Amino acid sequence: MSQGYESDVRLVVTVINSSFFELGPKPTEAAVKSSFILDTSVLVVKAGIQHVKNLSEPVKLLFKLQNRTLKGTCVFWKDSDVDGEAGKWSTDGCNTDYNGTDFICSCNHLSFFAVLVNPAITVDEKTALNLTYISYIGSALSVFFTLISFILYICLHQRRPEKAHGIHIQLAAAMLCLHLTFLLSSLLLWYHPEIGDGALCKPLGLILHWSLLATFSWTALEGFHLYLLLIRVFNIYIRRYVLKISLFGWGFPTLVVAVCGIVDIYGKYTLRITDANNQTSTGQICWIRNKMPYSLTAHYVTSVAYPCLVILFNGSMLGMVVCQLWRLRRADYGLEGSGGWKMLHKERLSRLWKDSVTVLGLSCLLGLPWALAGLTYITYISTEGIYIFTVFNALQGFLMFLWCLAVRSKSKSEINSSVRDQSSQKMIDTSL
Repeated sequence: MSQGYESDVRLVVTVINSSFFELGPKPTEAAVKSSFILDTSVLVVKAGIQHVKNLSEPVKLLFKLQNRTLKGTCVFWKDSDVDGEAGKWSTDGCNTDYNGTDFICSCNHLSFFAVLVNPAITVDEKTALNLTYISYIGSALSVFFTLISFILYICLHQRRPEKAHGIHIQLAAAMLCLHLTFLLSSLLLWYHPEIGDGALCKPLGLILHWSLLATFSWTALEGFHLYLLLIRVFNIYIRRYVLKISLFGWGFPTLVVAVCGIVDIYGKYTLRITDANNQTSTGQICWIRNKMPYSLTAHYVTSVAYPCLVILFNGSMLGMVVCQLWRLRRADYGLEGSGGWKMLHKERLSRLWKDSVTVLGLSCLLGLPWALAGLTYITYISTEGIYIFTVFNALQGFLMFLWCLAVRSKSKSEINSSVRDQSSQKMIDTSL
């Protein structure tokens, strides 16, 4: 196949630096920086003067992997069919296997080969459509359940005014605004793409950004209030407490979006989706515009760094809750009587189940499922990971509704117990 009309066949096998593939006459978005190529090395395999392709038995290439935590895929350099345009890395005709120490690339042609480490997540058109439907249906359900939770929290607060109920009301309002704006901005561009170039998309992007920041701010305040209940149990009175924390919960997002609005970074955001066949499609939403001055900085500071700080803080608060529950249970075990073993075992299982539900409910209230979002920025995850993240976010409103029901049920039981025992002076503000 490679011989053509020549009597001899020249075989070329060598390694060159991937920097030769970074630039072209007109670099395209498909060009990959050298930092994404394993060891910045490209293996060249050429034979004869003809292009060798469609081999019945694939050529196998082994690439050594020093860091076993990295993930990658086998690619080759595909020249552009259009004159003047740069080529791109492609996976056509190549399969990737990993045996624990090596990447094994099986390709049915000869070319310039490399391993693309931590590539951008690629999904096919069907998967992208499924994720879109999950997001829209989940957000619609979250709007419904969050609205119910908002109303129930207001009723609970009117019946028994508590600071925690006031914070829950604010968080439910911020989350309700977030899901409503997400549905409005994304569905409008889906059915009317021309809106993205108009003036309506800018305020929608601003409100969506403000709602996201407000949701994380009130999530952080939930963790702060939990800190006061756990650490400063006997001295948590703060004059106009809810009003003061509201200045941060609503004021900080307003200040941030005001600055971002002044520099004019809101508008149509375009997300490029590449499938396994290297076919590109786009998704659009009213958000922070692509390739605008300060837009990348604003995106990573407000939508990545700030949520990560909130999740780390709330994660530490949840860890303190777990430690506190463990100390309480150990004290309870020391005070247990000499009842039957089966009865004690049953009581311990019941306490373990209640504590597990408490920790799970608090983790949802503190926004810890959002931690899955961080994985999409700091590491490579599979399509299954994207599904898990999308489903968790779609269930936010429902999880809040379940926690609201638990709080309402606990409040009723405490009221009934206080009615039965008027001499009881237990403080329930610090109860988990």
